[in-house]
Amino acid sequence: MWKTYLLVGLGGFLGSTSRFAAAQFMQRFFQTTFPIGTMSVNILGSLIIGVLFGISEYFNWLSPNARMFLAVGFCGGFTTFSSFAYENIVLLRDAQYVSFFLYLVLSILLGLLAAWLGFVLIKNIS
Repeated sequence: MWKTYLLVGLGGFLGSTSRFAAAQFMQRFFQTTFPIGTMSVNILGSLIIGVLFGISEYFNWLSPNARMFLAVGFCGGFTTFSSFAYENIVLLRDAQYVSFFLYLVLSILLGLLAAWLGFVLIKNIS
């Protein structure tokens, strides 16, 4: 069990530092106020987790430890959006359309609402 935690932690460290570097690079390259760095990382992370999912599903090339390191650790650290995208693909693949729709809509709306609420709470405290 500790080995799994270490693999996920190491992958998360590498994913987080990669996310920071990639987002900074994109933001500097395009020199815009639009959050292109974050958007690019989310899209790239979704592509990576899709490739990992495909490799695991169709070729069985990744051991359980490699999947934990790459998908949960690296991709989870790189962007949680990739996990969100993967989970939605699984719901669609399994024909769980109601769950897919609820997960998609509620995650986006409640996530935005929670971020706004947190901001307003802190703003009103200070």
